[in-house]
Amino acid sequence: MRVVVKIGTSSLTDDTGRIRTDVIKSVSAQLANARSAGHEVLLVTSGAVASGVAGLGLESRPSDVLSLQALSAVGQPQLMAAYHAALAEHKCVAAQVLLVPHDFVDRQQYLHARDTVNRLLEFGCIPIVNENDAIANNEIRYGDNDHLAALLAHLVGADMLILLTDTEGLYTADPRTDAGATVISVVQADDPLLSVSASGAGSDRGSGGMASKLAAAQIASWSGVTAVIASATNSSAVLSAIAGDTIGTRFLPHNRNLSARKLWIAFAAEVEGSIVVDAGARDALVLRGTSLLPAGVTAVNGSFDVGAVVEVVTQSGELLARGLTAMSSDVVATSMGKRTADLVDLANHFGHGCG
Repeated sequence: MRVVVKIGTSSLTDDTGRIRTDVIKSVSAQLANARSAGHEVLLVTSGAVASGVAGLGLESRPSDVLSLQALSAVGQPQLMAAYHAALAEHKCVAAQVLLVPHDFVDRQQYLHARDTVNRLLEFGCIPIVNENDAIANNEIRYGDNDHLAALLAHLVGADMLILLTDTEGLYTADPRTDAGATVISVVQADDPLLSVSASGAGSDRGSGGMASKLAAAQIASWSGVTAVIASATNSSAVLSAIAGDTIGTRFLPHNRNLSARKLWIAFAAEVEGSIVVDAGARDALVLRGTSLLPAGVTAVNGSFDVGAVVEVVTQSGELLARGLTAMSSDVVATSMGKRTADLVDLANHFGHGCG
């Protein structure tokens, strides 16, 4: 079985942001045990920025992008050093892989990233993956490593995605305020839970939360991958999830299988605007799957360039689709409502998206 394991900043670091070597050793031991059992394992790890904060002795985590990127450059080697040492105790070799969203949007980059990771697995390495925060464009990024882990599972054709976090799984209610809350053990592929917004935006040391894990589980499900949310403090979580034991929350895979490009568009971290369409355009998109033409556009919201991710909505606000634009917002504004034949030196249609 090929398995992607993800662990977040809140589980990896203490309240001061310092790396918890005991957690890294526990996760590394689980990865080594899974590999000894014949499984291929990859790890997506957060913690670089938090580690950089602690490494520089800062009292708090900055919020500006440039500082966060610089801190990730400080913290990433410290993080890798900790994993390298922990995995070496089990005679395993760690391999650092830093990815950016372009690796999933561009077909050639996608294939290159896939081939590189596959070769690392052939060499017997355990790839340790993180977003390349030091150079990532704030407007075009994964948003959090839950999304990255789910897209990586699609990239490598994984059988399972295991999200290790600071809770036991997905609860029926917030366990912090409801003593009767219980863990939901199984979520079906078409369960409405996969499309709801869970509470919790993550800790002050991380960027995730249960909402991002539900989104990651949906990405995994739409990729035909089983996803499991389990506690990072459980020293047997990885092998238990692989074995199919009752642990945390298990999300069953869907029979649909979207491409990496469409998954990125559907779950993009940053939507830069919206395009409002009339009833005719709605029917063309939803019922016939045709391109969105300027004649069907009635309004444009937000400012965006070519290639931005935007939402397509009806005049009543119903979300129809997301897509990559073939026009900037200014061009959309000047061309909307016009027939294609009337447009001069403008793209004759918008890019395809996914509904």
